[in-house]
Amino acid sequence: MIDLAEPYRVTQEPFYQQQANEVALYEAVYRAKLPVMVKGPTGCGKSRFVEYMAWKLGKPLITVACNEDMTASDLVGRYLLEANGTRWLDGPLATAARIGAICYLDEIVEARQDTTVVIHPLTDHRRQLPLDKKGELIQAHPDFQLVISYNPGYQSLMKDLKQSTKQRFVGFDFDYPQPELEASIIATETGIALADAVRLVKVGAAARALKGHGLDEGISTRLLVYAATLMQGDVAPLDACRMALVRPITDDADIRATLDHAIEAVFG
Repeated sequence: MIDLAEPYRVTQEPFYQQQANEVALYEAVYRAKLPVMVKGPTGCGKSRFVEYMAWKLGKPLITVACNEDMTASDLVGRYLLEANGTRWLDGPLATAARIGAICYLDEIVEARQDTTVVIHPLTDHRRQLPLDKKGELIQAHPDFQLVISYNPGYQSLMKDLKQSTKQRFVGFDFDYPQPELEASIIATETGIALADAVRLVKVGAAARALKGHGLDEGISTRLLVYAATLMQGDVAPLDACRMALVRPITDDADIRATLDHAIEAVFG
């Protein structure tokens, strides 16, 4: 018998460094069959956490990168026209509900509100997904869980979740790790010397201090890992930091000069 969940299983353990007791709390939430909302800044480990929990729980994971062009049909499914007629193709949400996967809707606020309402019946006691076009009602598999994430720093009146959606989830707040932990994560993830990882964290702290003062968002842990990866590939620290930490986040000449100066002060 074909295991429909097999293509979606996380077969290798993703590296994830726990910051508090979020792993145990997530396990409790999963046992209670509750939907999860994960909030935090860009590149702080939200997606890695969800991937790690799917691996730890031994459950398949289906990830959807939400965008403003995504329709309800993209999530639920649609009829396809073929040479011999039409056939129904489940979307990722329907697939996850059928096979008992964790369905992760990344950056949910990027999707239109008229699209996200389709998740509502799956996030309360009903745990159902109506396929109106097909005339079918999917009763979610007992192992199914819905997880959404977004960055509260980019919220606006035009891009926010309705209260009727928010109040269907339990929430996890994520932030960048404390400096010692962040340096350890970077060193473990890339193999870079811990002393160099500490220096990168200092650069990251300097950039995060500029949030709201020329930068919309500080340097993420993800970008610090990119810089460390380049350094491990024998790229000079100054060049690695400029490419990974400065050029991607701002085009403002003054801010670039400030960050370049911080890099030079840390790495000499």
